[in-house]
This record gives sequence, structure tokens and C-alpha cells, in this order.
Amino acid sequence: MHVAFDTQNVYYLPQYAPVLQELSRRGHDSSFACYSAKNSRDEFASVFEALNAAVHWFGSEEEAASHYASLRPEWIVFGSGFQHLDKLDAHTQPAQLGHGIGPKPSYYKKPPMSVRFIEGAARLEIIRKRYPKATFVQAGFSKLDPLFNGTVEGLDFEALGLDRSRPTILFAPTFNPSSLERFPNRWPEDFPDCNVLIKPHSFTYTRSAYRGQRKKLRSWERFPNSHVASPQELSLLPYMHSSDILLSEASSTLFEFASLDRPVVVCNFFKLKWTYRGPLKGRFERRFRSGDIPFGGIGAHASSYRDLLHIIPEQLASPETYSAQRAQFTFDHVGPIDGHASARIVDYLEQHARSLTDG
Repeated sequence: MHVAFDTQNVYYLPQYAPVLQELSRRGHDSSFACYSAKNSRDEFASVFEALNAAVHWFGSEEEAASHYASLRPEWIVFGSGFQHLDKLDAHTQPAQLGHGIGPKPSYYKKPPMSVRFIEGAARLEIIRKRYPKATFVQAGFSKLDPLFNGTVEGLDFEALGLDRSRPTILFAPTFNPSSLERFPNRWPEDFPDCNVLIKPHSFTYTRSAYRGQRKKLRSWERFPNSHVASPQELSLLPYMHSSDILLSEASSTLFEFASLDRPVVVCNFFKLKWTYRGPLKGRFERRFRSGDIPFGGIGAHASSYRDLLHIIPEQLASPETYSAQRAQFTFDHVGPIDGHASARIVDYLEQHARSLTDG
């Protein structure tokens, strides 16, 4: 069996990698289709090399569709939509494997795929009610498998010049809307007894619109108690493994870290782009605040940076405060955390692959 992974953005790779590894373990072939208009081929060459699978680069979805038609894989795994499913060979089936556990309403759009893999029980119930004739399979969140099956390693604190005996704060902001610009240039100084790890979204590094965010990163990496991830460090898992508390906005990262039963802090202070401000603020509310996921109970909320000065020490001192809520969020939205989500996905792909004569 051959499975192709449609990689519109390189930050899909941490979700794909555990599935790729499970396919390889069972003797199946895999390949990646990546888009040069959105990703730098040279910058991420080493990342793809480490995955040990063929990589094909295309300038558009049309080019990728032509490649898929000639390759005729049994499955193509998509991280989001694809406009040319009608051009695929009849032998090939499309599957959707979301790259994040997001609160955006777009998560619940009807998938035009043969199957969509879902994470948690509550999310499965919602989407099945909306599209009762579509095929959904609850598998869990494959990205997290290495955390729960013990195959991911934490960071080397000594090599980074950090003190492992200190509590470790992880700040993992998204790119938009982001709280990143609302943090002071010297914020690691406010937590001198903690390690400060900063893992930005890959778009912060790769898109020109976020040069201001990159300037902030350069100011933070100067402090002896901080470390800023490089652009090639796509996976958040080593950072999660090594941290005691997470700061982020309303993003998938909050669910992921909460599944470890460690404190999360929701940063409710953003820098909104102009299309979400003033009379256009309704766009922001509709896109990011109108979903089916209430973030209120997952952890403490900060309405400004100054709130973090007391929230972080409080949460580190009493990490059990939101434990019951985190367990419920994990069941509802992350799904099984047994380290076998990828195995369940591959089980389905094997059992439902079409033979060449079926096409």
C-alpha cells in the first residue's frame, strides 16, 4: 500500500510523522507532496530528510493533482481541503487528518473525503449530527502519540544553558491573532527563577507580515534563562515534554498540553490585524469565538501580560487546580491518549484500501 501525505504547510508534519512511522513499521510506502509557494524547499530540506520518505515539490494544487493521478496511491492524507479531488484516480481514496484541534468554525465544515479521522468524543458527536451520511472515525490525535508511548525525548537543558531543576514555562503563541507582540521585550527577566521556552508558530518565521514577531524573538533569546526554538524545530513535543506550564491563545496547543494534566494559561490579550479591529471586530468574534468549544474552564485566563506575574506562580504552586477540567477537555476534544492513535488510523487505511481492480 502507498500513502501520500498532502503537505500544504510544513507544520502539518508533526501530525503526519507518527502515521508515517506506523506505515513504515508495517511495510507500506509513503511520500510527501509539498507546495513551494508556501514552504521553503531549502530551509526545510533537513526536516524532510529526517522523515526518510520521498518528497515531491509542486507549485500548485493542480500540479499535485496531476502527480497523484499518475502515482495512484491507495490513500492521500490531507491536512485540510483540496480543490481537485475529482482529478484523482478511482483507485485512490482521500482521507482528512486535521493538523490541529482548533476552535474555529471551519473545523466543522463538511469534509468531501472518503473518511475523516476525529480526535475526541464530543467533537465526533457534534460533527456526526451535522453530517450523518459522512464517514468519521475517532482515532485520537496522532501528533501526541510519541508523548504517550515514550518515544519522544525532552530538550537537553544543559546544552541550552538552562537549569533543569527550575520550573519551566513554555510560551507557544500562534501567529494570528497572537499575544506575542503584547509581551514585553524583557519578559524573561520577570521570571528569573524559571526557564522560559518560546516555541512560535512556523508562520512567525516564514511570512513577511510577521517580521515584528521575529524582532520580539530576537530580544527574548538574549536572556540566560530563555531559549527560542529555531524555524526547523517544527514539533512542539520535546518542548511540551520538558515544560511545567503552557502559555498560549485559543489554539490546539492548549488542548495538547492539557492532555498531560499540566497547567495551561489562556492569554486573552491579542494584537489583532486591522481586518479584525473596530467596526470589523465582528469578523474576529465569528471566526474565533463562535465555535462549539468553551475555553473558559480549561485553565486560568490572563487578560493582560501583568496578570501572568501572579497567575504563573499560582499555577506552578498548585498544578492540580484545573486537573478535573483538563481531564474532561481531553476526553471531549483530544480523545484517547494511549499512544496508539496512529495505529488506529493505519488499521482503517489497511482495512479499507481499494485494490487496483476496484478502481
